[in-house]
Amino acid sequence: MNRRLALAVLTIAGLSLPAAAMAGTYDTGATDTEIKIGNTNPYSGPASAYGQIGKTIAAYFNTVNAAGGINGRKIDFVSLDDGYSPPKTKEQFRKLVESDKVLFVFQSLGTPTNSAVHAYMNREKVPQLFVATGATKWGDPDNFPWTMGWQPNYQTEGRIYANYIKQNLPNAKIAILYQNDDYGKDYVQGMKDGLGSLAGKMIVAEESYETTEPTIASQIIKLKASGADVLFNVTTPKFAAQAIRKVAELEWKPTHFLNNVSNSVGSVMNPAGAENGIGIISSFYTKDPTDPQWQSDAGYKTWSDWMDKHHPDGDKKSSFTVYGYTVAQTLVQALKQCGDELTRANVMKQAASLKNVELDMLLPGIKINTGPKDFYPIEQMQLGKFNGTSWELFGPVINGEVGS
Repeated sequence: MNRRLALAVLTIAGLSLPAAAMAGTYDTGATDTEIKIGNTNPYSGPASAYGQIGKTIAAYFNTVNAAGGINGRKIDFVSLDDGYSPPKTKEQFRKLVESDKVLFVFQSLGTPTNSAVHAYMNREKVPQLFVATGATKWGDPDNFPWTMGWQPNYQTEGRIYANYIKQNLPNAKIAILYQNDDYGKDYVQGMKDGLGSLAGKMIVAEESYETTEPTIASQIIKLKASGADVLFNVTTPKFAAQAIRKVAELEWKPTHFLNNVSNSVGSVMNPAGAENGIGIISSFYTKDPTDPQWQSDAGYKTWSDWMDKHHPDGDKKSSFTVYGYTVAQTLVQALKQCGDELTRANVMKQAASLKNVELDMLLPGIKINTGPKDFYPIEQMQLGKFNGTSWELFGPVINGEVGS
């Protein structure tokens, strides 16, 4: 009798466990019904083209919420404009953390802007998750365990271009245009590391610019005058379009390498004059939405249908809408893995526990992987050349070595 009673008690207790578990374990910004996520984006200012990313993420989260949320919890996405200004970013991050009381900040955009709050977020132990910048500093879990990148890091990309130049243009004279901050300098360092002992001989000119400058025309004129026959263009969208137009205006015909963050057809190549960009080489880890080869691809169809239904105002020719969609999918996977433990520590733990994640708009063969000591989710890229309408991929998917 006592044994049967004991078994009955255990059975009832067992049945009640799931209900008890639903209460969850929470830090500030999470409840039984909500996950509050912060974000900053340059909806205004010199990098406002990137505002499409924030708008796409918001649209994706709205779709997730309409389908019931994540483990029954709706996302409250608080996205603020920082104008790509580090002082403004500091102000907005403090608002998100101290006033809005978000669980974490996700996909804040820009190297100088994220650098301005890097120490603050780690001091406060609030996740600065999947930042929208490829600087190498975002993959340093030993010293900054609360910050993680997402896209391939800039130094890896720079080395990929350098290796291509060494193999295919061994007598190149290289001119470099770069933004004068950690973002630009990371790319330049990657190029120099990739060229190795040849860097001093092959790089004949370097010109930097500030984001406050209205134009980079004078820099392009100086670079052409150097006699260079290769241009490494390390710029954000506004200045990338300016550079492409100015190179064409000067009738300069270098082999032109354009960094990944500015290879959007809709936001850069078309505004620059698509005919002016023919032959430019860049690198990719997501599917170019203007490339005809993806029209029958299942992942592309899923993205395209989602855009039509849930984000009709978004630009289907822009890689930035692809980027926003894909990084939002990544976060949703990490939050699903959190289950009912919505603490800041567990968010970081699950973000660092992504294994072979394949997403609709990642290139075939590219998967997201992270670990406790690996804060670089995407470490593979493929080169592509612009044909005046879209980017044509060539060569293999390259596994870039990550390092500082």
